[in-house]
Formats: sequence, structure tokens, C-alpha cells
Amino acid sequence: MSEALYDAVVVGGGFYGSAIAVYLAKQRGFKRIALLEREAMLMTRASYNNQARVHNGYHYPRSFTTAYRSRINLPRFVADWPQVIIKDFTKLYAVARRNSKVTARQFERFCRDIGASVEPAAPCLKALFEPRLIEEVFQVEEYAFNSTKLAAWAARELRECAVQLRFHTCAVEVSRSAAAPLQVITRNENGSLEQLLCKYVFNCTYSGLNAMKGEFPGVSNGLKHEITEMALMQMPEVLENLGITVMDGPFFSMMPFPARSLHTLSHVRYTPHLHWNDAEGVDPYEKLRHYKCESRADRMVRDVGRYIPALLDARHIDSLFEVKTVLLKNDADDGRPILFEEHGQLPGCFSVLGGKIDNIYDVLERLDETIKV
Repeated sequence: MSEALYDAVVVGGGFYGSAIAVYLAKQRGFKRIALLEREAMLMTRASYNNQARVHNGYHYPRSFTTAYRSRINLPRFVADWPQVIIKDFTKLYAVARRNSKVTARQFERFCRDIGASVEPAAPCLKALFEPRLIEEVFQVEEYAFNSTKLAAWAARELRECAVQLRFHTCAVEVSRSAAAPLQVITRNENGSLEQLLCKYVFNCTYSGLNAMKGEFPGVSNGLKHEITEMALMQMPEVLENLGITVMDGPFFSMMPFPARSLHTLSHVRYTPHLHWNDAEGVDPYEKLRHYKCESRADRMVRDVGRYIPALLDARHIDSLFEVKTVLLKNDADDGRPILFEEHGQLPGCFSVLGGKIDNIYDVLERLDETIKV
């Protein structure tokens, strides 16, 4: 088994893993960094298969902390990645009359409390909604991002930082070592094993956080996994330049998906196909691979069409199926704090989980506080 020495090994080539590797090289001066990715390219899993929304807080009226952090982080994300940001659409949030956990008045007050722009939608936009089911419609400021362009940024930055990219490679074990603080055993697509010696390990594998063995203890927080479907839709002309979210119970959302020039459609009832609590020996990605991915887009359209009749003319083009992972403790309040955990048994080994793309700043702040060079 071959052996190599690194300052840091980052496990997971999604946006978080890529951004952490770039940060370590540019901001902390790490010279030898390896990034391991089980797929053939960067950012092909959850970083791509999502609603491509840069949150501005509106989504979380029952989690003030998550909403406020989004308000703080969105301007920074837009400034740091302007080439991936899509603003040329109108974003609407509507509040349902029945079964909503917030009223229109509560939602408007919540927006003002977190400092988020909100105003009544123009009559021509409000006319798109069924008034018997929708209490009020608001126009807000929220953006989308092009995940393909973000992946191109990651590839370019990692190359310029001389980060060693290892595709089709998994980290199977992490343990302490006599030769270095930590050792990572990797396996490539041919089954070959290699030992990487390093000072730091960053476990950014999202749904695979607990997959490593050796002395790795697993994360201390409980995790919940879901197999989810984002339906990719061709919208009718009247909805082409809109993003719409209906709050907060019936809850569905349509957003531009710039990487495919389509819209995603998600629905609180039909987007989650299957869920389970994290358990030893159950690989979420293998569970997805064997899942029969039958689209529920027709059911989404029928239900959403009751609220927005024009959506009945939308055409289902494709669906993105992925594993979504959240902390069990936030399953009820919809909060999306980061998980940033150093494993005491393995000093220098960290696990990172973020629920939203703008959470990256919360991660980088924790790294500033924690990493000593």
C-alpha cells in the first residue's frame, strides 16, 4: 500500500469540500492538500441536485437564526461569486389561507424583523393565484445560482491552488498514526488502497458523513436522510420569469434552474420519496442507487395547479433524484444550522454538514476560530 504526506485531506468534492480546500490553500497557506471525490467530477451530487436557491431568509419563518444567517450571508455570496448568480427573474412568496403555519401578517412582520425586503405583489402577479386558497402574495429579493458555473469555478481555483484531485476515490478509514497526526486509507475505482498521512481531515461527504471506519467515531448529532425528487419543468410563458414559493404548510416552490434553463418544482408532500434515520451499515448513496425513481411530477402539478392555474400547462422534462440529509434536531423547525464537529478521539479530524449553500461562511468562520497553522 503506497503512502503520501499532506497538510490536509478533504473528503468530498461538493461545494463545501471544494471551498474548504481553496480556503486552506489561499487563506491558511496549506501547501499539500488532497481532495477525494467518489464521483468522476466535482459538484455532481447534492451541490447540483437541488433547487439552486441563494436564500435570503424568507424560507425559514420558524427558524429565526437560520433566516437571519441567510440575510447576513447572501450579500457576501453574491459579491464573492457574481458569475454564478441569476437575478433576472421576479421572486414571489405567497401565504396559503388554509393549513399555513404562518399568516400573511406574521410573514410580513418576520421579513421586516430580519431586514429582508418585502412588498405586496403587483395586481397582475397576484392574479396568477387562486384567491380562495391564497391569502396574500409578496414580492421579495431572492436569487438563483448556476451550479455548473460554480463547479467550473471550483475546478479552476483548485487547479490554481495545486490541490491534488482524486476522483473515483473514497476514504474508507481514518485513524491516528505514529508517522503523522492522522492517516486516511483510500480506495479507488479499481479497489486499490492507499495510505495518506496528514495533519487535518475534513469530512465533507454530506449524506456519507458516517461512512468512514477505523477510529472515526461518527458524528454526535443524529442524521435523517431522504430520497428527494426535484422535478425539472418547462414553464408556460406567463411563469417563465418567475420564482414562486407558497408558505407554510401546503408549501411548494418553483425556482429557475439555470444549469438547464428550466425550473425546478418541489412539493412538501411529493418531493420526499423515502426517509430513514442514519444507521451503521446503511450507505445512503447505495440506497438511492437501488431505489426505483418513479417521478411524482404529475401529482405535484395537479396540486400546485389548484393554487396557480397557469402551472397546469407546465411540461415535465426530467427529475433530479438525490439524498437530502438534515440534523434530526432540526426536523421539526426547518432550521438549517451547520454541523461543524471536531472528533475528540481524532484531533484534527472535522466533520462538516451544511443545509444551504450560503452556510459556507458559517463554516469558514469556524475554521478561522479552530485551525492553527
